[in-house]
Amino acid sequence: MNTITVLFYVFSAVLLFAAFRVITARGTVHAALFLVLAFFNAACIWMLLRAEFLAIALVLVYVGAVMVLFLFVVMMLDIDTEQFREGFWTHFPLAATVGVVIALEMAFVLMNGFQTDQAAPPDAKLAQFGNSRLLGIEVYTHYLYPLQIAAVLLLVAIIAAIALTLRRRKDARYVNPADQVRAKKADRVRLIKLPPVVDAPSAPAAPAANKEGGAA
Repeated sequence: MNTITVLFYVFSAVLLFAAFRVITARGTVHAALFLVLAFFNAACIWMLLRAEFLAIALVLVYVGAVMVLFLFVVMMLDIDTEQFREGFWTHFPLAATVGVVIALEMAFVLMNGFQTDQAAPPDAKLAQFGNSRLLGIEVYTHYLYPLQIAAVLLLVAIIAAIALTLRRRKDARYVNPADQVRAKKADRVRLIKLPPVVDAPSAPAAPAANKEGGAA
């Protein structure tokens, strides 16, 4: 057993532990932090497989952008997770069954990809290029149309998210930018001329004498 094999088992064990804690942690922030740990270990495994581009993309995109945004939203909203945990064990058997079926389907589909004895030997000329360049050539030549379809789907998702966010609400205050541009100085600021000397306030009136005291 060499060093790479030992590192693979270590990163895999930490990855499985972090993935298990993502779904079992009671706090949402803790679950997000365990997900960051899982992403880091997955990136390390990809580095061992000499997939440097995928590893760096996982760290920069998911850990550096998506998870930071997710943590910001979770900490800002302060979601009460106790309400979502009600009835967890009631639906656990069905959820576990669906998870096992998905895992078996993925294993059935990906099992042929691990048979390296049937793979064609790599070209010696292609070995001179880096992984990023080879990935770019493969994506933008053989998979150009699927890439464009995925880009269109992402664009539609972005437009739909913006449309749902910008819907008119009765309790929201809306300012028309056109009205702001047409506003004049007289509409924004009103100057009032005040005298330089302010009159002293008049002395308060003396209290009325007590009738009984005056009679005495």
